[in-house]
Parts: sequence; C-alpha cells; structure tokens
Amino acid sequence: MLIWGCAFLGIAVLPWHMLEDAVSPARLFGLGAAEADTASALAQAMRFGRWWFWPVVAGLALSLPGFLPRVSRHRAVGFLGLGGGAGLAALVLQGWLIGIRGWNYPALEAAFGPLASGQFGLGMGGALAFAAFLIMITDALAFRGLFGGDRFVAGAVGVLAAAIVIFTIWPVATILSQAFQAPQGETLAAAFSQRFLSAKVWGLACLNSRAACGVAWNTLALATATATATTLLGLCFALIATRTGFPFKKGLRLLTVLPIITPPFVIGLGLILIFGRSGIVNQAVANVFGVELGRWIYGFNGVWLAQVFSFTPTAFLVLIGIVQGISPSMEEAAQTLRATPSRIFGAVTLPLMMPGLANAFLIVFVESLADFGNPIVLGGSFGVLSTEIFFAVVGAQVDFGRAATLALILLAFALAAFFIQRQVIGKRSYVSVTGKGDAGLSQTIPTWVRRTAFAVALPWAALTVTVYALALAGGFVKVWGRDWTPTLQHFTRAFAIDWGVNGIVWAGGAWSSLFTTIKLAAIAAPLTAGLGLLAAWLLSRQRFAGRTALEFALMLTFCVPGTVIGVAYILTYNIPPLEITGTALILVSCFVFRNMPVGVRSGMAAMSQLDKSLDEAAITLRASTFRTLRVVILPLLKPAIVTALVYSFVRAMTTVSAVIFLVSAQHEMATVFIINRVINGDYGLAIAYSTVLIVLMMGAIGLIQLVVGERKLGRRTAVAVDPQSAEGAKA
Repeated sequence: MLIWGCAFLGIAVLPWHMLEDAVSPARLFGLGAAEADTASALAQAMRFGRWWFWPVVAGLALSLPGFLPRVSRHRAVGFLGLGGGAGLAALVLQGWLIGIRGWNYPALEAAFGPLASGQFGLGMGGALAFAAFLIMITDALAFRGLFGGDRFVAGAVGVLAAAIVIFTIWPVATILSQAFQAPQGETLAAAFSQRFLSAKVWGLACLNSRAACGVAWNTLALATATATATTLLGLCFALIATRTGFPFKKGLRLLTVLPIITPPFVIGLGLILIFGRSGIVNQAVANVFGVELGRWIYGFNGVWLAQVFSFTPTAFLVLIGIVQGISPSMEEAAQTLRATPSRIFGAVTLPLMMPGLANAFLIVFVESLADFGNPIVLGGSFGVLSTEIFFAVVGAQVDFGRAATLALILLAFALAAFFIQRQVIGKRSYVSVTGKGDAGLSQTIPTWVRRTAFAVALPWAALTVTVYALALAGGFVKVWGRDWTPTLQHFTRAFAIDWGVNGIVWAGGAWSSLFTTIKLAAIAAPLTAGLGLLAAWLLSRQRFAGRTALEFALMLTFCVPGTVIGVAYILTYNIPPLEITGTALILVSCFVFRNMPVGVRSGMAAMSQLDKSLDEAAITLRASTFRTLRVVILPLLKPAIVTALVYSFVRAMTTVSAVIFLVSAQHEMATVFIINRVINGDYGLAIAYSTVLIVLMMGAIGLIQLVVGERKLGRRTAVAVDPQSAEGAKA
C-alpha cells in the first residue's frame, strides 16, 4: 500500500510541475494551489480543465484494487500491471506530446485542435508518480514469475533501465539524430556520406607521405596504445602494492592515484615544462649534446604520454582489488605439484587476473576515445575524433550533423571493444573467493616479474613526481615563466577570508565555485557508486532479457566526448517534459551517468571472483536477496566500492568538458573557474586553485578508505618464501 500512497501523493497532493521559485511548505500542497502551474495533477484536471491528466488519475484508480487485502493474488497482479502500465504510459505521453505552447506536433493540433494552455516540465509530483507506477509494473512482473519471482531484482532492473533511458539513451539519441538530418537543398544520403566518408576522417595519406592520417585512425591507434600501456603500468603497480615487500607502498599508491585527482591542464603543463621546446630536458640535451629535440612533445607522443599519466590510476584501481582477491590456495596447490614460480604466475595467477585486465583495458580504451583535454592541449596538428567534434560544435560554422556523425564512429569503436572484451573473457570461471576457509599464503611473484614491475613502475613514479613538482610550483611564484619570486598572493586572491559584522566573510574569488563543487560531488559520488555496483551485481548475478543491451547502454555516455554529452543534455533538458537546464540536478545527473561505468566494470571484475555459492548459502538460510547483497556481497566488494567512490568523487571535482556547457551563474564549477583563469593568462591563480583541490581530494580519498574499510578474507598475511631462494639457501 506504500507504493500506491506514493503515487497518490505525487498525483493528488504535490505540485506536478517543477517550481522555479524557492520551495516552501505551503507550495508543496498542490491540491489547493491558486495557479495551474503550481497545482497537483488532480487539481489541474478538476479545477483548471487540463483534461490530459485524467488518464494519469485513471491509472492510479485502476491500480488501487491490486493493493486491497481481499483481492485474490491473480487479480491483484492484473490490477497492478494494468494500473501501473496505464498510468506510466499516460504520464510519459502527456509530458512528451504537450509542451509550453500546447501540442508539440502540428499534426496533433490539426487533429484535435489547439489547447487552451500548455504545461511546463515534470516536478516533484510527476517524478514521484513516475517512480511509483514503475515499481507497480516491476512488482507485477515479479509476481508473474519473471526475474525469478524476486521483487527486489525486478525493481532494481526497472529503476536502472528507466534511469539509463532517461539520462543516457535519450540525450545520446537526441544528439546522434542530428547525423541523419540534411542541410536544405541536400539529400540525407549525400549529406551523411560526405560527413562519414570524409578523407579527414578515414584518410591514409600518412602511409606514403608526410600528410596526416584520418582522425578515426589516429583515435584508434592512440586508444590502443594508451590502453595497453596503462594496463601494463596498472598491473605493475598492483603487483608491487600487494605481492612485494616494497617499504614505500603507501607513497607509491598515492602517486598512482595522483593524476586522477588532478584538475585539467596541470599534467599537460607539467609535460610542456619538462619536454617542451624550452623544457628542461630539451635544454639539457641541447647544452650537453648540441642536439635540438624540437617540438616532439606536440602530437601523438605528447597526447599518448599525457593519457598514460591520466588513465593509469583507473587501470590500477580496477586491478588492485583483482590481484588482492586471487586465492592463495590455488597458487599453493600448484606449488605442491612442484610448479616453478614462473609457471605458477603464468598458468594460475595471470589467468585469474584476466577479468581485471580485460575490464581495465576496456575502460581506458573508451576513456582515450572520449578524451578531450589532453589532445586539445598537446595535440598540435594531430587530430582525433573528440577534438574534431568539439570544433564542429563550437567552431565558426556550427555543424551538429558532422559532430553527431563523428560521435557515431566513436560509438562504433567502443561497441567493437566491448564485444572483443566479452570474447576474451568468455564464459570461463574466474572464481577465487568462496564460502570455504582460505588460509593459504600468497606466493611471492617470480624474480623476473618483480624486477620488471620495479623497472617499469619506479621510473614512472619518479617522472610523476617531477611533473607535479614543476607544474604546481607555478602557484608559489609571482609570474609564471618570468618572475620566480616566491609568493602566496595567488592563494590569497583565491581563498581570502575576512571578518565582517556578521562573522566570517569568504572574500576570495574561488570560494563560491569550491563550495558548489564539493557539495555537488558529495551528492553525486554515493549515487554513482551505488547505482554502478547495483548494475554490476545485476549484470553478473542475474539473468534476464536485455542484459547485454543494458550492459552496453551503461557505457554510452562514457564513450562519447564530454562536449557532446554537454550539448546533448542542453538539447534534451531545455524543454518539457524534463526542464532541468541551469539547475544542480542536471550537473549531478551528468556526473552520475558519465562516471558510473567505472564502478560497473570494477564491480563486475570483482564479482567474477565471488562464488555464487555465497549467495545461495544465504538464500537457503532464508535471507532476502537485498539482505544477501548487503550482508554477504558488499563486504567482499570493498575494493570496488572504494574505486567507484573515489573515481566518481574526483571526476565530479575535476571534469570540465562535460559541464562547461551546463554550468550557470548560480552553479559555477571549480574546473570552469580554473579554465577561465587559464584563458585569461592567470596561470598562478589557476595552479594555486588546482593545488588546493588536490589536497582536498587527497583528504577525501583517505576519508573514503577509512569509512569503507578493507575487505577481510580470512587469509594469512605473512609473505611466503620464494621456492627458488629457499632451494638456494639449502644448497
């Protein structure tokens, strides 16, 4: 009856449309509102003649018998499905077909005549009614035996699918539909062919001349190289952090995740200072060897290096939980069969890492496809699809059709990578965490693997320290590149605090954007992690129709450049039925659905190691599905939870391309503030702000790890003796 009560509250009591002014308790009671736009759906139908709300009210009435105690179960299920389906269909149709000025389509106006008034987008009442009708439908499906008859699973799939449709498929389809619109005087086939088959996209002139290749090939080569390098680096860091006695593991892990918490342009600026034409490396080579290295950092080399810096943390965060979750008993079993450490690593350890390696590669590959910041700073004449899309949207001649066509190519690349990843993992079992006791000792990795990991990771860590030291030094000098006098004036300008008559006055120019960014990131992070891990659990543990389609749909916003997502959100949510442009809701929605795929892939990789017998054992003890998920599964997913929370929080704090079109005067983001300072040449203040953000996010990561805690698998932590060294000692 609670579900029906929520539907009644949304339809009969709360204002149906979004309120532009401040919400007060009096305005929440929409039944007695004096104006139609602030009234509930029932009041608009009864008092203001808006007949299109009567079908919504009818859906509510039809569903009522399904909640009454004396109605048989079979009939109750029928009423739930009929009422919920009718109400949801009526709600969606009336919102879609009727806008601010009446009918949205001339054909409807010609058929039914003009409307006396229009309507604004959905608000609290409409959102609550939509959710209640949706749960009615999923409950009816569960009662009919679908989803294993489990209401929680059915509801979770329904909510997740609806959220993906509204905040991912709808805006992406809106922007991609522009690819199938032809300019006046041209046919659709000719316009699409000209955009898609352009030599600038698919040209191969670079194979036999000094001309540039097409941006599609550039993008594909860059994504493959970046994903390969970052997966290797992430694996090396994960092995050092979990399978060696390296004394500075905490510092190494901090350096590993440092690039992910870095605001835009800092990495590119640091690389330019080191490897640029006037960088310290080029100057040193010129002075010592008399060789001019030139502008080699601009182009493929520089973009690849910057992307490896930026995306290695993502690969590491996915792989660290996988390496930790490998069962020592399996390695000990191989050891008792006299397998050498190298054979154990190659035949047991590495294959069990395959889900993590494949998911890390897929995530970084897609991130590289959609990356905009690094190519725009370091690309030079090396063009990729994301920058071409940006110039098509904001260039002198705005061409949404070309931008959408290029975005379609990006989606095709991402889809191909998605299916290749599924083929690589296949249907083999990677379970290494079961309900049985596992007190084995983790084997030390072979000497050659350990030396390779250190040889790869430690120089990279040193380069990371150098890049950040040089880049962040700009916040502590007067004029970047000219006057290196130490000063704190940039921090003072940004974060000055005064005392006024009423107490503290946040006088610095950066406080407003900082507070807004922290608040929105704190709201978005748990939502992103929660939905992502719920999706990972559904995709890994449940079987239902459309599971593969849902899995790919979760990746959609991740493989489309942020600029395209920003424009898509504006085109979609600037008019009814969902008017959220300029609000905090559109920013939070963008953060959640753009960053969710990392939590999904990390959760799926971690879930592949958990034996399904854990779920089954809890269910046989009469635990509900939700209780099993909360008490049994989630504690074993703590590395994935940390990954999802950390990634979603810091991405919300540092993203720029996706929100640069979505911010408003009321909701200015820190990254947009920084970019504006860079455009104005105020590098000192921009770097000072970036330094503060990095320190804040370090504290946030530590807090997240403290709150979530560590996964406890009941394993001994002593380091096993390397068999090779033991035999040498005996000899």
